[in-house]
Amino acid sequence: MGPRTRRQLEDKLRDRGCESDVARRVLDRMTEVGLVDDESYAEMYVRSKQETKGLAAGALRHELRQKGVPDEVVDAALEEVDPEREKEQARELVARRLRTMRGLDREVQTRRLAGFLARKGYGPGVAYQVVREALDELPENRRD
Repeated sequence: MGPRTRRQLEDKLRDRGCESDVARRVLDRMTEVGLVDDESYAEMYVRSKQETKGLAAGALRHELRQKGVPDEVVDAALEEVDPEREKEQARELVARRLRTMRGLDREVQTRRLAGFLARKGYGPGVAYQVVREALDELPENRRD
C-alpha cells in the first residue's frame, strides 16, 4: 500500500470495523510522528500526476479533494504549479495527440483536442489557444 491521505486511512479503518474514536486517536498519533502527512502527500501527488499524466491544476484540485485532502492543503500544493509550464505541457499533449488525427476536418480536430485538454483539467482559454496554435502550425494550414 502506497502513501494515503488521512481521510483515506480513516475510511479504510472504518471499513474494517474500527471504532471512530480509536481510529481518530491512532491517526492523530500517526500524524504526530509523521507517518500521515497530507501536505507531503499533496505535493508528491501534484508533481507525479503533472509529470506522468500531464494533468492541469483543475484536475489535480478535483482529485486531491476526492481523496479528502483539505482545501488549504490543496491550495498550498497547487501554488507550485507554474502556468507557463502547464501551457507547455498542454502543447506537448496536443502535439502527441494530433499525430493520430491526420486527415480529420479542422473543426473535428479542434473539438476533440479541446475536449481532451478539458478532461486533463485545462481551462477553456488555455485549451483553445493551444489547439489553435498547434493547428495553425500544421503544413496544410500554413499561409506563408
